[in-house]
Amino acid sequence: MSDYNWCHGPSCHKHHTQDRIRGVKGSKVLRTKKIKSYQNKSMYGNGGGTIWDYFCNHRCLMDFVSKHTQAMLNIEPRTEPLETPIEVTKEVHESPYWGKQTRTTITPIDNA
Repeated sequence: MSDYNWCHGPSCHKHHTQDRIRGVKGSKVLRTKKIKSYQNKSMYGNGGGTIWDYFCNHRCLMDFVSKHTQAMLNIEPRTEPLETPIEVTKEVHESPYWGKQTRTTITPIDNA
């Protein structure tokens, strides 16, 4: 398996940057960028294999998301909201500089 992937951005090969220009005089092209893959390395602390193994920058990622949003949502549709049980604690605090302040603490309730 190669240590590199081609950027999956649908318009990566159309962005006018110096590092995408390839070819000899008279037959130059803009080419999709090649990205070093870190799938088998723990460079990011999570075993590698991040989204940045497939996209050269945020612009290409968002181009891909914009083009394929409906297909991605069809993979796992959401028909009802998700909820997390919480406990809310409010504490009134008197400050000499800012007066009366209310501090709200939200703590998730672990049902495991």
